[in-house]
Order: sequence, then structure tokens, then C-alpha cells
Amino acid sequence: MEVKIEQSWKNILEEEFSKPYFERLTHFIKEQYNSKIIYPKGANIFNAFDLTPFNDVKVVILGQDPYHEPNQAHGLCFSVQNGVTFPPSLRNIFKELENEGNFQIPASGDLTNWAKQGVLLLNATLTVEAHKAGSHQNQGWETFTDAVIHKLAESRENIVFILWGSYAQKKGAFIDTNKHYVLKSPHPSPLSAYRGFFGNNHFGKANEYLKQHNITPINWQL
Repeated sequence: MEVKIEQSWKNILEEEFSKPYFERLTHFIKEQYNSKIIYPKGANIFNAFDLTPFNDVKVVILGQDPYHEPNQAHGLCFSVQNGVTFPPSLRNIFKELENEGNFQIPASGDLTNWAKQGVLLLNATLTVEAHKAGSHQNQGWETFTDAVIHKLAESRENIVFILWGSYAQKKGAFIDTNKHYVLKSPHPSPLSAYRGFFGNNHFGKANEYLKQHNITPINWQL
């Protein structure tokens, strides 16, 4: 299958697309889209890559699974489409930004503007069956997104990796902290936000680091 993904990523990940696991994954995903309701829409599976080319990545925020309710997922972790109620984790992300100052809670939870500025909003698994959280885990997506993080960590320098929760932290455990800036805290979900997500100041710290390395900081206001 021809993978429709932004050209710089296509070049970087070419090897992955021809590996047996990816061929199996492709077969599984095609079957799923043909027989069930799957999110996000097929055209948005690689949205994070299409909006943030490889050499433009300044910050990586790592999520786990796409949202599994109607009209939410559009290929960017934590982000929802316009007009959709903010899921609890996203609401807490906005609260933390508000607490850090110079941020007003926006009307929309669409984080496309962050992606266009160089924030790779990467889920570990890129598809999900409607109403079934985690339904596409262990099918090959995690191997693919591991490869994405490895390529960034090895080929680039001075990227901020934001790892919320133990799942993201395990996935990013190998990142060389001499080359990159790794920020860790509990997850923004209601279960753990009060155990150290609130007050982590990750958005301010990320921008401080970017400025120190003469990289244009992110305007987090949406």
C-alpha cells in the first residue's frame, strides 16, 4: 500500500514501511476501516506528520491512544476537532497553561496551531475502533511510533520531549538527555493531574530551553 505521509517523513521512515510488521499492520487497518467505525478518518491517520515535517519538529508531546468517541480524534494527540467538548485531559492541559500565565482557555480544543509551529503531537497508537479504548494496541503501531522517536532522537538535536505519565516515560526512556531536553511528570488525566501534572511548568520550561538554543519558542495561545 502507498503510505500517504508528508515527504520528509516518508523519506526518513521508508525502511519501516517495507518491514513485515508494517505490512501486517496495513492489512489489519484496511480490514478495520472496511468493516467497522474507526477513528480518526483515514486521511487523518498521519495528520501529526503532515502538519509537522521532520526538520521542523521542536517539541514532541507523546500521547497513547486516539479518542474513541465521534468527531473527537483527528490525528493529533490530546487535540479534538472544533466544536467538540474538551476531554478531561485536554481541559487539564489548558488549566496548567492558564496557571503558567499568559494563556486564556480557548473556545476550541483543536491543537493544529501547535503542530504548525513544530509541536509533534504523537500518539503511540494511531487508530482506534469507535467506543473501544485501546482496541488497536499491540498491532504494530507502537513499533512504528518507537521508530519515529528513535529517528528524531538520533538524527536531530535540541528537541524538547514532553512525557506525561509512565507509559510515555517508558516509551521515551532511551532519549539522550545530553542532546535533548526531556520533561517528565504525571499524566494530565483527572486521576493523576493533582499528583504533579499541575505546576509542572512544562510549557514555560520548553520555551526557555528553545530560546537558550536560539530556536523560536512556541506560542501556546490558541
